[in-house]
Amino acid sequence: MKIILLQDVKTLGKKGEIIEANDGYARNYILPKKIGVEANAKNLNDLKLQKSNEAKVAQEILEAAQNMAKDLETKEVVVRMKAGEGGRAFGSVSTKEIAAAFKEQCNVTIDKKKIQLDEAIKNFGVYKVNIKLHPKVTGVLTVKVQEM
Repeated sequence: MKIILLQDVKTLGKKGEIIEANDGYARNYILPKKIGVEANAKNLNDLKLQKSNEAKVAQEILEAAQNMAKDLETKEVVVRMKAGEGGRAFGSVSTKEIAAAFKEQCNVTIDKKKIQLDEAIKNFGVYKVNIKLHPKVTGVLTVKVQEM
């Protein structure tokens, strides 16, 4: 019997896959536990429509991330820090501080976990910081560190 899986099952397959299962296993385990449905014409059509909708949503998310990356290129965030000995920054700038400054200055929230610093920012100046907006899209934000 052909079955369309409704959820991931370690021994059978991933959600949305069409598998071949023994009749007894399908009737007594898969169907009663709502792990899958029988692969008839209606269910196959529903699966096809669902996959096309998911592809459309994924494309929209990708385009939104690309637009956000273009916006980031034009924006600059200013982070102010205390000066220590010799004109150096007292401490370092963290991703949390960059995210807070971006939200305050641009009214857009960015998750601090998506901000990627190659090395700690310990000096005053202008830095380019990568922000992972999507698995396929990385934006570049300009961060200016100034003395308080």
